[in-house]
Amino acid sequence: MSSRQSNLASSLHNLDGRSYGNLKQIRGRYTFGPVTLFIDRVQADPFASPSKVRVRVDRADAKFPLDLTTDRADRIAAADYLLRAGNEVLAKLDQRALILGRPGQEILERTNILIDDAGFEARLLANLPARGRRILGHQAADILTRDLPEFAERLFLFDRWSDAPAGRGGNTPAPSAKGLADHVQLHRDQLELRSHLREAGLIGFVGNGAILPRKSGDSDLPMKSSDAVVFTSPPELEHTVELSSGRTVTGMGIPRGVTVIVGGGYHGKSTILRALERGVYPHIADDGREWVISDPTATSIRAEDGRAVTGDDISAFINNLPSGSDTRFFSTTNASGSTSQAANLVEAIEAGANTLLIDEDTSATNFMIRDERMRALIPAEREPITPFVDRVRPLLTEQGVSTVLVAGGSSAFFEVADHIIALDAYVPKEVTDQAHELVGITAADLETAPTGSDPDTGPDSPAAPAFAAAPRVPTAKALRPASKTKTARAKGSDRIQFGRDFIDLIAIAQLVDAQQASGVAEALEYLAEIFDGRISLTEALAEVEDMLDAEGLDGITGHRDHPGHLTRPRRQEIAAALNRYRGLSLER
Repeated sequence: MSSRQSNLASSLHNLDGRSYGNLKQIRGRYTFGPVTLFIDRVQADPFASPSKVRVRVDRADAKFPLDLTTDRADRIAAADYLLRAGNEVLAKLDQRALILGRPGQEILERTNILIDDAGFEARLLANLPARGRRILGHQAADILTRDLPEFAERLFLFDRWSDAPAGRGGNTPAPSAKGLADHVQLHRDQLELRSHLREAGLIGFVGNGAILPRKSGDSDLPMKSSDAVVFTSPPELEHTVELSSGRTVTGMGIPRGVTVIVGGGYHGKSTILRALERGVYPHIADDGREWVISDPTATSIRAEDGRAVTGDDISAFINNLPSGSDTRFFSTTNASGSTSQAANLVEAIEAGANTLLIDEDTSATNFMIRDERMRALIPAEREPITPFVDRVRPLLTEQGVSTVLVAGGSSAFFEVADHIIALDAYVPKEVTDQAHELVGITAADLETAPTGSDPDTGPDSPAAPAFAAAPRVPTAKALRPASKTKTARAKGSDRIQFGRDFIDLIAIAQLVDAQQASGVAEALEYLAEIFDGRISLTEALAEVEDMLDAEGLDGITGHRDHPGHLTRPRRQEIAAALNRYRGLSLER
């Protein structure tokens, strides 16, 4: 036992039975053979947030293969594998006081495990034991000087790993060389496939054999393969990709343009859309969606009654209001279904979305369509809403933004769709020609019709202004409320506390866990320093993304020793949270 290890154990034994606040004196750095322990923060009392501890092993001692842990993308995948394996190690140690964090089905950049040029580090939370408000020093010594170093050695000393194959879902019975290699290679293949889709003019891909339904409505785990209908592409949309690893992947390619998914209720329309929503992230093996790959900017759009809107130009969809309100700079504290959906859409484009994912079940009907009888009864000049059906093609031709839309109750989008896919008991069929025949159009008609189904909403119509909007510029104090005394913090996965206000994230469908919401909260803190009254929201989001690419999540937290458990959010979700902050202020 080293002197530092002995000193920590001795200190903890001596603290047994004393008041909990005395634990603060154990903060510091300790050496346990190849393992270095950092105690960065000690909780104030047993009921406060857990203590923050790190364990680190140098590369020379860890002896990990360089070909799996050098490239940035490989490090993200390897860290994800180590996070999952680390939880298995903690379970084997029967250690419940140490929290490494449990990932979902996605392979994402997180702060839980750090791999850098110097070595490997695990950031854990530790619930140090107490009886009432008295220290249980002997138990704390076992956790910090026995179990934690043993955890680090089992996880980070590659020579101690077994050659056992990876377990189902990417979890391992013990860390294994094969499991790590397979995990990293899967991630490489998914990134290569995503790059290929962009080059091939596709905005989505669903691999043959995919299991899209989930185990239950409140679970993200796959349905048992024996109970699920595995996905098979319609021949007309089948696409095959040969990857550089030697793997060949075949499935349904969704081209750029307007794609409508139809079918009866409970036949899988929304299931495939949900899979495409999550397809912006790579997934672990055996998730069922590991070969569901989407445009990484794809954004889910829905109506969201009651949300706040600040300074959005929604005039392309809502204009000439009877009240005379300027919809080129539209603000409200309580948006309606149609105005909220319009705001969500223009904000998504502002944040860089090139693909929109829309389900009619969560949309405002008057935003999406207006049938012939209603058009005849209410003249276009008396209707301030230009429905999405009339703007979806200009959105494509003028902005290059594609749409994937689920429709079960209306054929209104048939005449503006490039591709129509029908789901029958989870089996997709390509029915574009049949649907176009029903509405009396051909593919050539789409090429010569730059506007939607209503000739009164052409580019020169006052009901349909151009999509171009002036950049929104937050004020220098846009994220500095007077009531704010603490850093922003996530409250679960659906709320962020910001000063005395709460930002509601429940409608942001592509936030996958609470750690990602914490990442958004940190991004808001970072944006508060960027906003100066001159930089636009789009430019600020790009600056955050560039910093994350260059420095990782540690950069967004100011390289704190222990940043907590964060998962990297996309710029789309950062923007969505910012736009829902009721205290947001903009320059005019």
